[in-house]
Amino acid sequence: MIRFLQKDNRVVKALFVVIIAAASVSMVVYLIPGLTGQGAVSADTYAVVYPHWYSKFLSSGATISQEKVTQQARQQLQQRNPQYASNPMIVGLFEQQVGQQMVQQQILLAEAEKLGITANSDDVLNYLHTGQAGQVLFPNGQFIGKDQYAALIANRFDMSVADFEESVKHDVAIRRLESLITAGVTVDEKEAKQLYLKNNVKIKFDYAVLTGDDLRKQINPTDGELESFFKKNAARYANAVPEQRTITYFAFTPNDVPGGVTQPAQQEIQQYFRAHQSEYSTPEQSRARHILIKVNQGADAKTDAAAKAKAEGLLKQIQGGSNFADLAKKNSDDPGSKDTGGELGFAQRGHMVPEFDNAIFTQKVGDSKIVKTQYGYHIVQVEERQAAHSQQLSDVLPTIQATLIRQKSAASQENYARALTSEAIKNGLQKTAAAHHLQLMTTPPINAQGVIPALPDGSTLIAHAFQTKPTDPPQSAPTGEGFAVFQVAGITAAHAPNFADWKSHVEDDYRNEQIPAMLSRKTNELAAKAKSMNDLAKAAKEVGATVKTSDLVGQSGQVPELGAVGQVAPQLFDMSPGAISGPINAGRTGVVAKLLDKQQPTAEETAKNLDQTREQILQQKRNEAFEVFANGIISDYKKHNRVRVNAKPQAPIPGA
Repeated sequence: MIRFLQKDNRVVKALFVVIIAAASVSMVVYLIPGLTGQGAVSADTYAVVYPHWYSKFLSSGATISQEKVTQQARQQLQQRNPQYASNPMIVGLFEQQVGQQMVQQQILLAEAEKLGITANSDDVLNYLHTGQAGQVLFPNGQFIGKDQYAALIANRFDMSVADFEESVKHDVAIRRLESLITAGVTVDEKEAKQLYLKNNVKIKFDYAVLTGDDLRKQINPTDGELESFFKKNAARYANAVPEQRTITYFAFTPNDVPGGVTQPAQQEIQQYFRAHQSEYSTPEQSRARHILIKVNQGADAKTDAAAKAKAEGLLKQIQGGSNFADLAKKNSDDPGSKDTGGELGFAQRGHMVPEFDNAIFTQKVGDSKIVKTQYGYHIVQVEERQAAHSQQLSDVLPTIQATLIRQKSAASQENYARALTSEAIKNGLQKTAAAHHLQLMTTPPINAQGVIPALPDGSTLIAHAFQTKPTDPPQSAPTGEGFAVFQVAGITAAHAPNFADWKSHVEDDYRNEQIPAMLSRKTNELAAKAKSMNDLAKAAKEVGATVKTSDLVGQSGQVPELGAVGQVAPQLFDMSPGAISGPINAGRTGVVAKLLDKQQPTAEETAKNLDQTREQILQQKRNEAFEVFANGIISDYKKHNRVRVNAKPQAPIPGA
């Protein structure tokens, strides 16, 4: 199935992250120093924003509750870094950021209201019909329903529909405020043209490369230098040898379980089949093939018309008897299906983009028609359609039997492990192992990332062992093929190694510490030689650098061992052909380049992309203008004490 025709399931999550955080995206989000601690408010209130100077006297400020700040902080943290969502210190720090964002949002909403800018329920409905929201809430133009909508909001954000839609209202109002404030921002053609030319110059260059790996071979410290380095960095090696544990255990496989595994009875098979009936039903499917004539979004009318005409020409050939597969191989712009003659295989309803999905389930089998989607024009031919149907028990009997046997085997192993563990707690590991003819083994000292060669997978056992003490009773852990019952026999604490045992590590550390300065020195030497000789290749040979040649690349072009040229070496775009650069620090490499060629965009390319470039500059300027406005308003509220924040004490940072 071609990937770009399938719906992206991630869009649901991404959509609602965007919607719930939309206000903080559309407005300018700042962390304003000194915003907290400007007065006392009640304990259940995070902050109060007073829209007017007299609001404080009338107690008519807008309240932001501590509960909402905490709720939104946890939601955003859960979405971005769920591993920290239960850490009180991290949550506390994140609450401070979210709280400030909500205060800033409320200030901008107050200013919007003063200017008569508001949003209502119709605005919310329109907002939710557009963009990604519309794709999720109104698939194929049909609302998913109030119950599913409410469940989606509750599951994603633990909030009511009313609260969710209120956040959308806030976003719409702030966007309108932003549009009003930035309405006068303009960009002239000259500025757009200059930026486009600057960003779309392409260059080609020779470049001499020095790598850290090359220099590493030239660093050969004596034993005395290494021992001195080891002593100087004693703190670094204080716990270089990690904690190790000795584990005593006995293990069993499924073959050792008394009684083996009983075969599932017919009644069990029938019960499982009835309970999992939905898994054995096949929904309606359609098998189709297509030829794609791609049209990029935003293409002009001339380009679109040419693509449509090509698609119509191919359709006439197919209707005239030409081979569909041959035409697909020669003409289709879908790399995922063209080599197989446009074949897409079977697809279920809802798995393709709406226009394509509708075509393959409504066209007559054998017909070929043109369908327009966001990707271009498709000549679609439906080859076969299968109605929804359910499999019979006889069709899936072997699968169910195998599943039930696996379940029974797993259950019997777990039960046996529990029984052996209880026995080992009472009688000890040695007696229990002997009583059941199992071999008792003791590992050598191993660290938390170690392995137990005698076990298929000892990772779980080791992980559990590093959470227990020698005085703890025996426990069990899966081994990938059965279970093991174990007990920690001894612990060797992390400690510093002696120099002789750790010499190879010390040598690596010594070299790693020397490389940056050496790389910088050698690159400077290379640049100086290349310029004085006006010969990059000769200079490179003298210092042991390797000379390579780039492709013709633009600002975002990637060059091996250099990286993104526009970020790592933007100065190359200002050089003239024949010029040699100074030293370029590319992180793990040092580079000196000689410009070979420099190409400006053509007048036609510039004219074609001028509007898009102007829009990019315009959006950047609008953001900057709104940032100035928002900063000024927020500063004014601070200056006149029109924000009261109940500042919670910041959680101490361990070790600080």
